[in-house]
Amino acid sequence: MESKRQQKFAGVIQEDLAAIFQREGMNYLPNTLVTITKVRVTPDLAIARIFLSFLGNPNVQTALHTIKSHASEIRYKLGARIKDQVRIIPQLEFFIDDTSEYVERMDKIFDKISKEERQPDTE
Repeated sequence: MESKRQQKFAGVIQEDLAAIFQREGMNYLPNTLVTITKVRVTPDLAIARIFLSFLGNPNVQTALHTIKSHASEIRYKLGARIKDQVRIIPQLEFFIDDTSEYVERMDKIFDKISKEERQPDTE
C-alpha cells in the first residue's frame, strides 16, 4: 500500500506530466492524445511508473516506444517544473494502461454468460 507521501508525489507528477504532454505531446506523437491514467512511485520516490493510454493511434506499442525514447527529455522538462518541490527527480518508466481492454474483455465474457440458457437447479 502506498503512503500518503507517495500518493501526493504521484499526483504532482501526474499533473505536471499531463501538462507537458498537453503542450508538447504533438512533438512526440502527432495526432495522438496521450493520457496519464495512473502514476505509481516507489517508497524512496526514486522511480515513477507512469501508465499511459493513447487515443488516435492504432499502434500503441510504437507509441509507447516513441515515448520511452524521449524519456530523458520528458524527465528534464518534468524536473524544470517540480525542482522546487523535490530533492531528486525520479526516473520515469512508461507502461501501457490496458485497463480499458481488460474491462471490455470482461464485459464480453459476462454478456456471453448472461445470454446462455440457464439450467434449472435439480436437487
